[in-house]
Amino acid sequence: MSFKIQIEGSEAAFDCAANENLLDAAMRQGIEMPYSCRNGVCGNCKGRVVQGELVPGTQGGSHEVGIYQHDEHLFCKAQPASDLSIAPKTWHRIDPTARKTVQAKVFKKIQLAPDVTQLQLRFPAGVRVKFKAGQYLQLLLPDGQRRSYSMANAPHESDAVQLHIRNLPQGHFSDAMLKNIQVGDLLKLELPHGDFWLREDSERPMLMVAGGTGFAPIKSILDHIVRQKLQRTVHLYWGARTQDGIYAADVLVRWAQQSPGWVIHPLLSNATDVSAWTGRVGFVHEAVRADFKDLSDWDVYACGGMPMVTALREVCSKLGLSDENFYSDAFVG
Repeated sequence: MSFKIQIEGSEAAFDCAANENLLDAAMRQGIEMPYSCRNGVCGNCKGRVVQGELVPGTQGGSHEVGIYQHDEHLFCKAQPASDLSIAPKTWHRIDPTARKTVQAKVFKKIQLAPDVTQLQLRFPAGVRVKFKAGQYLQLLLPDGQRRSYSMANAPHESDAVQLHIRNLPQGHFSDAMLKNIQVGDLLKLELPHGDFWLREDSERPMLMVAGGTGFAPIKSILDHIVRQKLQRTVHLYWGARTQDGIYAADVLVRWAQQSPGWVIHPLLSNATDVSAWTGRVGFVHEAVRADFKDLSDWDVYACGGMPMVTALREVCSKLGLSDENFYSDAFVG
């Protein structure tokens, strides 16, 4: 059995099976709504069910993911029990065949920091994959598991991808497998994924916030802006625990030279030797709260751990930012 799902205020509609969630059904039929984790944690896929009923147990969500109203639900969890009328935050049509599965060869493996490895992967000759600045890919592991990593390169570099991988103790890929990967090895990838990408039709100033390796998609976006010569006001905050965590200081220097109007703030939350660090100290959301009085006319792009993204979202909301202009990709799990 399937149900008809109508997007309120439009002619767009799609079918959804009784045991299928709204987000997956929409994407399968070429309609993309906001999402990130797809596990009911980040809250990016929140939307309203205007009419109809959901399967009991698939409704709702918590205040931590931004659910406050009775008709708000996480579309990555919500399953229909009847025909529905829904109101996602945004939506647009996509080509569901654009996502590709490719074999990529490791051509560089660089230790950027004690706990961060850069993998540069090259596609086979003649193969290019279209993606938007800020999106991520999934590694398809031999045992059937998947791991998601943001692409740090800009879209014009479409014959290869660059990944920044944090080495997590006992991580299934980042610990058990990554240390044995050698130049020349092949990895299976599926891409692109994700709703975290640069909205080029906006001319609003941009507040870019990264935590740790959340810098990767921010780098993709900002390199794309430089490449396309887009005229955007940019304030960048990159937070890390220690100085090793600012693992691409050379990129920050390059941006400062290429775009001298950009404001760049690296911050450390655990600067044990302040004499060796001349930058700011503290958490990125606290720095944003200290530096801004009104964000109502801004776009905010944030990528990092879930606690960072949640704290920043709350700060930005209090500073007048509309939820529609807060774009995030939160690390979960």
